Amino acid sequence: MGRNRVGIGNIKLGGKDLPFILGPCVMESPAFTRRMAKKIDAICRDLGASYLFKASFDKANRSSGASFRGPGIEDGCKLLAEIGADLGVPVTTDIHSPEQAELAAPYIDLLQIPAFLCRQTDLIVAAAHTGRAVNVKKGQFLAPGDVKNIADKLTAAGCRDFCFTERGTTFGYNNLVADMRSIPWMQELGYAVIFDATHSVQRPGGAGDRTSGDGALAPVLARAAVAAGCDAVFIETHENPSRALSDGPNQIPLRKLSALLRQLRSIREIVV
Repeated sequence: MGRNRVGIGNIKLGGKDLPFILGPCVMESPAFTRRMAKKIDAICRDLGASYLFKASFDKANRSSGASFRGPGIEDGCKLLAEIGADLGVPVTTDIHSPEQAELAAPYIDLLQIPAFLCRQTDLIVAAAHTGRAVNVKKGQFLAPGDVKNIADKLTAAGCRDFCFTERGTTFGYNNLVADMRSIPWMQELGYAVIFDATHSVQRPGGAGDRTSGDGALAPVLARAAVAAGCDAVFIETHENPSRALSDGPNQIPLRKLSALLRQLRSIREIVV
């Protein structure tokens, strides 16, 4: 079965190109978010790489209620739309409720459903009804074949441009394992598959009141996923991960991003 070609602005998933989804975990401030976007854009333009800019307006599933969450949906989505217009690139962010789907859709090119919410029917249907492309992160508790039920919900609600993201599977306590077999298995069902390199190396709740992780392994998994034939790669990056307000242990230092993207594009040329 051929994979569905997902249109997101000027980007197509499911073809020979290897687009990237890049950005910081959370919008730490407007100035920080704009600065990161411009630096990422310069890197991708230099490489000739297509990408979507990603940042979260609300980290709604933080381990601790005291953790930083972001600017909120109205300010966050407007900022993303401005960045996308300024740079001429599609933008994406995660939504957490049917109400947020409706509020975000006028600003966001690709609506992302978080892994923990991937089976929430009302959220899936609301995202589909917006007419926007939808990216559903496969839950850490799902087998690859289980995404067919999610796809059926999306198509029944009228969505044709959707994809799934592999981001690791629960492996005991505070640990995930990335099974590269899930990429071709989901593609065989007809779906474009993104690989999330940085969330796949998380150790959820591993630091007690926050998530820890093995960020040094994110490039290793990204290279393996491209070799396995994924349709795009999702990478969170930060200019100083040790000072990031969310998910710092897993983000790629911005200074290392260009070399990694170059490697991944070279692997893609061999595989396709």
